[in-house]
Amino acid sequence: MIVLNITTKVHLSIDDEWLQWQQQEHIPETMATGFFISHKLFRLLEQDDSEGHTYAVQYTATDEEQYQLYMIEFAHLHQQKTFQEWGDKTISFRSVLEVIQ
Repeated sequence: MIVLNITTKVHLSIDDEWLQWQQQEHIPETMATGFFISHKLFRLLEQDDSEGHTYAVQYTATDEEQYQLYMIEFAHLHQQKTFQEWGDKTISFRSVLEVIQ
C-alpha cells in the first residue's frame, strides 16, 4: 500500500474554517476520486503553534499505480483549488510512504 501524506501549516486566522473545509469538502472530494481506500486526519503535537496549527492528512492507495493515477488526473486540480480558497494562509508539503507492515 502507498500513503500520500500532506502536511499543512494553517494560519491561526483561518484554522477553524480550514479544518471544517478539509472535513466537509476537500477530503470527501479527494476520496470521491476512487483512487484511495481510506484517509486519516491528524493535528501535530509538540509543534510551535504560535502562528497556527500543523495538520497531516494521509490518504491510502492500494498500490503505486492508483497513487500515480491520482497524481496525474487530480493532484494539480486539488492543489489549485486549495490555493484559490486559502492563498498564502497555508503552506503544505507532500511525502509518499510505502506501507511495510
